[in-house]
Formats: sequence, C-alpha cells, structure tokens
Amino acid sequence: MKVLVTGGAGFIGSHLVDRLMEDGHEVRVLDDLSAGSLENLKGWIDHERFEFMHGDLRRRDICEKAVKGVDAVFHLAANPEVRIGTQSPELLYETNVLITYNLLEAMRKEDVKALAFTSSSTVYGEAKTIPTPEDYGPLEPISVYGGAKLAAEALISGYAHTFDVKAVVFRLANIIGKRSNHGVIYDFINKLKKNPNRLEILGDGTQRKSYLHVSDTVEAMLYLFKEFLKEDKIYDAYNIGSEDWITVKEIAEIVSREMGLNPEFYFTGGVDGGRGWKGDVKVMLLNIEKAKAKGWKPKMNSYQAVEKTVRELLGKE
Repeated sequence: MKVLVTGGAGFIGSHLVDRLMEDGHEVRVLDDLSAGSLENLKGWIDHERFEFMHGDLRRRDICEKAVKGVDAVFHLAANPEVRIGTQSPELLYETNVLITYNLLEAMRKEDVKALAFTSSSTVYGEAKTIPTPEDYGPLEPISVYGGAKLAAEALISGYAHTFDVKAVVFRLANIIGKRSNHGVIYDFINKLKKNPNRLEILGDGTQRKSYLHVSDTVEAMLYLFKEFLKEDKIYDAYNIGSEDWITVKEIAEIVSREMGLNPEFYFTGGVDGGRGWKGDVKVMLLNIEKAKAKGWKPKMNSYQAVEKTVRELLGKE
C-alpha cells in the first residue's frame, strides 16, 4: 500500500513508520514537527519508498496534497498532552478535532477509502466498568483532551457511514517506549536528573493505570487494521492496552531503582481525591477481549513495559 501517516515524526508515529517501511509499503509522513522530530525518521529520509511533508493539518490545502494518491491513512497527528486541556482548550480543539475534519474532507475529495485513527482511553472518562469494554456507555470524558478525542471519533464515524470510508478507531492505553518526550516516566527521569535526592509525584501516588509498550502498540494497530479491512464493517473501534495496571508510586520506584537512586518521595496530594491534575483519570484498565478474539495480545504487561521504557530512555537498551 501507499500509506499516509499524519504525525509520523512523533513518538508512536515514527515507530509505526518503521514497521510500515520494514514491511515494504510506500510511506508519506505529514508532520509540522511541533512535537515530533526528523531525528525519529533519520533511517528513512533518503529511501525511495519514503516521502516527508512538512506541513500543518490545520491548512486544508496541505491536507489535500498529503492524501493525494494514497491507499490508506493512519491519523496520529494530535497534541499528546492531556494536561494542556486546562490551559489551552482552543489548541486541543484545533489539533484534534479541526485537523481530523480537514483530513476527512480531503479524503472525501480524493476518494481515499481507508482510515485508522489513534484515539484514547480518556474518551471513557471515569468508567464504572473496569476493565472497560468498547461498548461501554455513556461516554463522559472528564478532560478537554478526552472530549476532543471523542469528538474526532464521532466525526470519523459520521464520515465513514456517509461517504463509505472504512474507518477503525484505536482507543489507546498509556503508550510508552523510546522516543517518548512526555508522560510520567519521562518526567520522573528528568526530575531525578535535576535532583537525585527528592522526587515530586503529582497526586497521591495511588493512580492506577494500564501501560503498553510502543512495540506492542504498533503490532496491534497494523494487525487489527489488516483484519478490519477484510471485514464488511464500515466502522469499528478497538481498545489497545495491557491486561494489568501499575500505580504511579510503583513507576517511581522502578525509575529510581534503574537510576541507582533512593530518593525521598514527595506526593503533592493532587486534586479531586488524589488525581495528578484536573481531568486526570485516576483508575484506567481497558478490556482488550475484542482485540484478543481477533488474534492479538500484548507481549509485555504494564510492569515489564515500564521497566523496558525506563531502560530505553536511560540509554541502557
């Protein structure tokens, strides 16, 4: 296939590009490099099957140029920071909802008929069913980020059914691994480099969530997309995560141990019952039985994924 990857210079996007290129596809990346880096793609820049476009999806003309001649779109471009919702809701709208609309319009005009979209576990909000399945409802996000992801999902579903675009949505757990430049592990490492004796932990440390290594994530996306294309369904959604969870305090302990440190932990106490910030979902575990029924399951659990990621970010592997 000839595939467009939006946000392909970013953390998850660049790992997806690696796999697509290794599997022999033609790949075009569209990225404005606001969060991503060409360094993540350095192995492919001069490859005959690879093309990089520097551009902003908020511009309709850029979107139309990017989708021209492609068979499928993997839409990963987005602002990845959940916490920014309290500071700049407008930016979250533009970099999640508006760009998705622009991309869908461009696909409609160019008659591109296959789309995969990376959504988020945050669309579920404070789910009362744990592990949370794809058919859980009502969906009630508690962050602007989660709301923007859910709005993008709704647009995609509408376009899929109206214009016969086969679209699959992947609701991701917390994805971690090398090249990540935000999130709790990244933050802990940087804090301990600045002060090895004391580690500030947002919230009360009992926040408990599912973490998935990026290698498992990319494997799931490509496998489930391929399976989805074989089906008669026009639209579908899959949870992608691990089958266990880990607390923020346990992550702090792993990071400290891997760095050979024994810092004092300082818990901020957080907001709304120990959350790290307003809109932070305190407990998250996705039900992945639907993906498993298709033949995919993660190779690493949350604990193993965290350990591997810490080592990767420290340059140990």
